[in-house]
Amino acid sequence: MTDTTHSGDPATDGPREPRRTSVTKRGGGDPASRGRTTIADGVVEKIAGLAARDVVGVHAMGSGLSRTFGAVRDRVPGGGGAKSNATRGVKAEVGEVQTALDLEIVVDYGVSIADVTGDVRENVIAAVERMTGLEVVEVNIAVSDVKLPDEEDEEPESRLQ
Repeated sequence: MTDTTHSGDPATDGPREPRRTSVTKRGGGDPASRGRTTIADGVVEKIAGLAARDVVGVHAMGSGLSRTFGAVRDRVPGGGGAKSNATRGVKAEVGEVQTALDLEIVVDYGVSIADVTGDVRENVIAAVERMTGLEVVEVNIAVSDVKLPDEEDEEPESRLQ
């Protein structure tokens, strides 16, 4: 690559012959190949958890026991809060270019479990692959409960008023 420069003075520029200077690019190759990116399991778990919750028919994530402990933990200052909610019911194994996910969900009564799990799988795969660039090789979904319309949520009442 060459640049053309002129001093702007016709007396010194002479017959207007351009001076050529070479510009050297530093560090050859594609910028994407100049380093390594690693993505923690927790990052993929958060993305998958949020994507699964976006699907209509998913009432909650995790088993009843983990939701109960999570609700108690959320009430304790410094107990985890939003991070534990986002990853509850999600386990990821992340490799260099691929990831596999296990999800545990509670569905609303009356919805087609096959349709909901299909939609969850599709939404999770799309979100994780788009945001991380990792290939999702499998999304295993365990439906641990059905939320009935007359059931109360399993969050314990706060003792504080």
